[in-house]
Amino acid sequence: MTADEPGADAAPTTDAASTTGAASTTGAASTTGTAATTGGTGPRQAWATLPWLVRTAVLWSACLVVIIAGLYLLGRIAVLLAPLAIALAATIFLTALLDPVLLRLRRLRLPAAPAALLTVLLLLGILVGVGALVWNLTASQFDQLSQELTQGLDRSRDFVTSTLPVSDAQLDKLIDQAREGLSGSSPDPVSGARTATEVLGSALLALVLLFFLLKDGRSMWHWVLSRMTGPNRSVVAEAGRGGWQTLGAYSRGTMLIAAIDAIGIGLALVLLGVPLALPLALITFLGGFVPIIGATVAGAVAVLVALAANGPTTALLTLAAVVAVQQIEGNLLEPLVMKRQVRLHPAVILVAVTAGTLIAGIAGAFVSVPITAVLWRVIDTVLRHRSTPDTPALS
Repeated sequence: MTADEPGADAAPTTDAASTTGAASTTGAASTTGTAATTGGTGPRQAWATLPWLVRTAVLWSACLVVIIAGLYLLGRIAVLLAPLAIALAATIFLTALLDPVLLRLRRLRLPAAPAALLTVLLLLGILVGVGALVWNLTASQFDQLSQELTQGLDRSRDFVTSTLPVSDAQLDKLIDQAREGLSGSSPDPVSGARTATEVLGSALLALVLLFFLLKDGRSMWHWVLSRMTGPNRSVVAEAGRGGWQTLGAYSRGTMLIAAIDAIGIGLALVLLGVPLALPLALITFLGGFVPIIGATVAGAVAVLVALAANGPTTALLTLAAVVAVQQIEGNLLEPLVMKRQVRLHPAVILVAVTAGTLIAGIAGAFVSVPITAVLWRVIDTVLRHRSTPDTPALS
């Protein structure tokens, strides 16, 4: 063995040691980097390990919470600005109702301003004339209507206590609580004067806004569309057109159906000899603007008056007449008049009316269903537009 051989053997050993150290260093570094990377993506891995049903429920719940919070904030703002909100709602509703009249006047080559002014004056003439006629015919009968309702409630209480295991004391307690609530909610003179001033101001504001919307509404809408670019413009145009058609169909159809219900039930009350037929027909007409709940309340009032005035037989016949008219209205007139533009499920209508009543009282009950119908039509239009084949797929 020569002296060079040990050195030759030592060199590979040193290289192996350095290689082992480098490998250890690299392994440690890679392990540290992996640990750091794993620590950085921990929430993502935890989210990915959840079942798809849980992830879907979490996402939909978050979206639902955001939507409900937004609607609640809008409702609270509308309540704080109640006179303005009521004026805007009445203006949009009346604009959709009177739009065909305006279009007919424009076809007669009238300018926009005179046509809008004539439309507003026509509305005022109808409202003042009908209001004065109804007031002269029914103003003296509302006190009698209240007495008849009280007697009907008393007869209903006697019937309930004689057929059901409910005592007179329990029913009297419930009736007293209801009467206290009604008397407690009656306004004092100061708040009554303030409410009357707000109503008058809202009515004047609604008339002024109605004139401007009839005159310049289409140019305002074209101005909004001109600010849109790309595919969003066609989506907004189609959704806005669909929502406006839905609101117009709802306003005209609801007024026609309410009038037919009032005439049908009023004639039935006259034929049955029930007193106060005209005030009850008026209540039926107003109740027609609150779907399902309004018709139910108006029918109950008619039955109670018939019970107090003519006894249980007439009350049963009145109930049969009310149910028959409402069934004809719901199964024949509403599909014929409304078509398919304002078809909402009864459960959706009940939820909308309840939510509107809780948020804004009677005014909320009146406007909740048209708002829901318009929103549904807009959302349905946007979804159908996005599902068309021409729409480019998202990458």
